[in-house]
Amino acid sequence: MRVVRLAAEDDFEGWRSAARSAALAGIPAEHLHWQPGEATTDLFAASINSAPLPPVAPADDFAVPRRFIDVASDAILHVDPSRFAQLYALLLRLRDHPALMGDEADPSLRRISGMAAAVRRDIHKMRAFLRFREVIEADRTPRYIAWFEPEHHILRANAGFFVRRFATMRWSILTPRGSLHWDGATLHEGPGAHRSEAAGDDPVEAVWKSYYASIFNPARLKIGTMLKEMPRKYWKNMPETALIPSLIAGAEAREKNMVEAARIRPLGDGRAALEALREEALCCHRCPLWKPATQTVFGEGPADAHLMLVGEQPGDQEDLAGHPFVGPAGKILDRALAEAGIDRANAYVTNAVKHFKFEPRGKRRLHAKPNNGEISACRWWLDQERSIVRPRFIMALGASAAQALLDRPVTITRSRGQPILLDDESEAWVTVHPSFLLRIPDETRRAEEYSRFVADLTALKDRITAL
Repeated sequence: MRVVRLAAEDDFEGWRSAARSAALAGIPAEHLHWQPGEATTDLFAASINSAPLPPVAPADDFAVPRRFIDVASDAILHVDPSRFAQLYALLLRLRDHPALMGDEADPSLRRISGMAAAVRRDIHKMRAFLRFREVIEADRTPRYIAWFEPEHHILRANAGFFVRRFATMRWSILTPRGSLHWDGATLHEGPGAHRSEAAGDDPVEAVWKSYYASIFNPARLKIGTMLKEMPRKYWKNMPETALIPSLIAGAEAREKNMVEAARIRPLGDGRAALEALREEALCCHRCPLWKPATQTVFGEGPADAHLMLVGEQPGDQEDLAGHPFVGPAGKILDRALAEAGIDRANAYVTNAVKHFKFEPRGKRRLHAKPNNGEISACRWWLDQERSIVRPRFIMALGASAAQALLDRPVTITRSRGQPILLDDESEAWVTVHPSFLLRIPDETRRAEEYSRFVADLTALKDRITAL
């Protein structure tokens, strides 16, 4: 028997290279012993040959279906120690029968596909149920610590997601098998940790619990579905779940009172949820923009608004007043809304970024465009506003607002004037930010662009009226 050593439990590229070499050398699956991680004493050491596998010449290589690569790269993260051998055995069969990947009844393919599916579920659970808690370090800067217990070897596979999602935060994710540490520029790996090394409750958790309690809707609660989507083993790491038993206990009685209003969420619930969320946002340190800003500028408007208007970020006057769209751009927006027949008082108005980003110029503060990391860090607040208000239509004012909604760069000229269906079945519309009109020096062109702006709002108004 020949031993194949891999760099780590999730070393897909190492397995792929070794499996290719072994397959070309004609080594049967039962003659290989796969050993991930550092060399350790093995019960079969006396009978294992650790000689390297023969190198692969480019001319000798062979192709496998792309689906196999996709399934194998996920299945390799499974905790089953036999996964390497099972994948190699399937690879040998694929050389002679490439169509095997289409045979859903094949037992070995079903086992490996099941492993891959379990890994993907674990990746999703980590993204959904991991919670950061704030810790103030010795230099008085915040770091966010999270504890998670994955079932499979998914920590590195999820690293890119958390770096992109929380690019401007300094954070650490601790798990029993390993840890990740991000300083805003570089990602470091560390050893496994113990639950006691993670942070305890932080100051915002009381506000978070109040917010969760206010949006908890017993009329929509299905206990079986909830337990399937949020298994109890994740509850201990999530502050809001401490409230679930008491909330469920009174759910049946509350449900009877809500039957008549089942199709429309009570307005008071939404107001309380928005107020709790606003209080939490006042303490937001998710990106560095909070430091020079005067205050968080949160959204405003009815909690059951059918229309949400999303701008880029507060300006100088909004930062001082604490309200969105009250400066020169806000005045243009108000005038254009009135001409389009939209009552601003009936819309929920907010921004993709809640703190004012600026560059000082003497006594003036000049607007500076938020970067991708700042937009990403603040997307959590916008997502929560959307989940509470549940608008049927959302107008993105400017490219940054559109990027926050669609999670990708957006070109205004290509996207404006047409609805974009979002995951929650609401419609996103895109137009310019009213501050764009203020920066046009030529009066004729400014008038033309303003007319186009009003036309975009009018098209949205007609769409709202038609439904």
